Amino acid sequence: MRTHYPRTAHLPWSPGATADDVRMSGPVALAGREVVVTEKLDGENTTLYRDGLHARSLDSGHHPSRAWVKGLQGRIGPQIPAGRRVCGENLYARHSLPYEELDSWFYGFSVWDGDRCLDWDRTVRFLRRLGVPTPRVLWRGVYDERALRKLRIDTTRQEGYVVRTVDGFARADFGRCVAKWVRGGHVRTDTHWMYAPVVPNGLGPTAPLWAVRSGSDPDPAGLLGALGMDPVPAPGAAEAAADVAARLDGLGRTGESRLTGVLAAALHGVPRARLGARLAAGPLGMPSARRVADLVGLYPALRRPFPDAERRAGLVRLAAAADLGVLHALAGALGDPADGAGRDCAEWSALYAEEAGLLGPDPLGPLRSGLREALAGLGRHAADRCWARAREAFGQGGVHTAEEAVAATWRLRDGAFPHLVQLCGPSGSGKSTYAGRLAGVETYISLDDLRTARGSRSDQRANADVLREALDRLDAALSAAARSGGTVVWDATSLTKQQRGLAGAVARRRDALVTHAVVWVGEDELVQRNASRAHPVPKGVLASQLRRFSPPYPGEAHLTWYVGADGTLADTAGSIGEADTEDAPAQAEGTRADTTRRPAVAGTPGEDG
Repeated sequence: MRTHYPRTAHLPWSPGATADDVRMSGPVALAGREVVVTEKLDGENTTLYRDGLHARSLDSGHHPSRAWVKGLQGRIGPQIPAGRRVCGENLYARHSLPYEELDSWFYGFSVWDGDRCLDWDRTVRFLRRLGVPTPRVLWRGVYDERALRKLRIDTTRQEGYVVRTVDGFARADFGRCVAKWVRGGHVRTDTHWMYAPVVPNGLGPTAPLWAVRSGSDPDPAGLLGALGMDPVPAPGAAEAAADVAARLDGLGRTGESRLTGVLAAALHGVPRARLGARLAAGPLGMPSARRVADLVGLYPALRRPFPDAERRAGLVRLAAAADLGVLHALAGALGDPADGAGRDCAEWSALYAEEAGLLGPDPLGPLRSGLREALAGLGRHAADRCWARAREAFGQGGVHTAEEAVAATWRLRDGAFPHLVQLCGPSGSGKSTYAGRLAGVETYISLDDLRTARGSRSDQRANADVLREALDRLDAALSAAARSGGTVVWDATSLTKQQRGLAGAVARRRDALVTHAVVWVGEDELVQRNASRAHPVPKGVLASQLRRFSPPYPGEAHLTWYVGADGTLADTAGSIGEADTEDAPAQAEGTRADTTRRPAVAGTPGEDG
């Protein structure tokens, strides 16, 4: 069933309202409600369905400006469930305002399920999964007319803004939940755009990323340029990216899953640690950057022999770290073509994963969401520890349902265990600075501090003795923290799995919840920081650390925190609070408040939140 988009009322102070426009009678309906304010874009209102599209008019005919968006609908339409529709702005043709740096020629602003508009966060998540960007967020918070009136709009470049409730609403309530502010005289051309030659708006540097998300053929040179890297692909990168894209299309992967897989194919020759830090500093951000790096590091494992008796547990561990469908696509497309044994291993692994129901976008999602609901109200760390145990039992075949997971984790629900935060990263990456801001830490064990107490922070000759002393202190601290459920921080570089295993063994002995806090900073930035440190490490030592640094994968600890170069938490893995595929966390740029949340540690306010 086709449905036209409702008319949006003007806010009372909108200068662009004419005598024919509808004005919101007053902001009473919005008072006290959380709203999001997005930029109003100057395009053609367009609605996409699973099987077609139309402009505002249901009987809108062909126009050259609609050819591109028809192609988009052809790519993403199969991913739109029956009964849902995507409403947005077709920006291919220039209207009154010229755009030069669009992410795409189509921006979505609402998703409807029948006569109900989804809430804003689900809207952003759903659209991102389709590979469709949303308009820039200008403000978010409880409705405040004074704050909205103070918004600075460049009327030479922006048409206005739209206010809507963050919560979803029924179509009948549209007029009470959505309103707009439009610049005065917003139509500033002599000839209506539909009767003038079509002039395409300009795409910006990140457009190739959105094109891949929405199902377009990958352009490796454009992708590398969008990431700020050398736009000349490595030999074979274009073919690998195209092969992986085709495999992912066969699996129905779209959005971020498709993009990360294609990027991993194009960049699989770059060392993982260097790749993650490099990508995290660019437009991808940490969540997608570390996923690309993890895919690059993990796919070769699928091309090696693995005991069938342990295969299910191994695949479940991999599923906690990466999308198995994307991982198998990479394993099938990459590698030595003459390596028949490796290809057979990858194909057998894919068959086993499919038979075990692990090839979907989020095979652990139903178990996680079911357990999360059953443990509602439990302290965060207790719930996360239960989820880690449930994952392990699921991999071993001892747990299949949320009910069984609840029964298998009863011993951990009281939270009577210590929490170890193990810092991971080269010298100068900001580990100590980040850890110093964590609240509720009972004991802080730093190898640098222990060396300083022995006479010299830089004296590495007694490292074996320092390490033994540190591990003894860790054991005692975790033993004491077990009674209080407190947190202990282990501050060392912990560059490799072997190094992390020393403290990890003590933590397992004390039955601790273990969190890896990984700080990923680019090599150039680390070199600059090291030069200005009060206690710089020798250049050769730092270079050696960078060569050896192998960041932990998700699942090597119960939880993993990823800290960016700015010292803030940028991503997490392993928490029961992680949302399921369609409900993955939405990230909106330009919001009024800083929404970055540092993880609560045991004993701090918000631990149960």
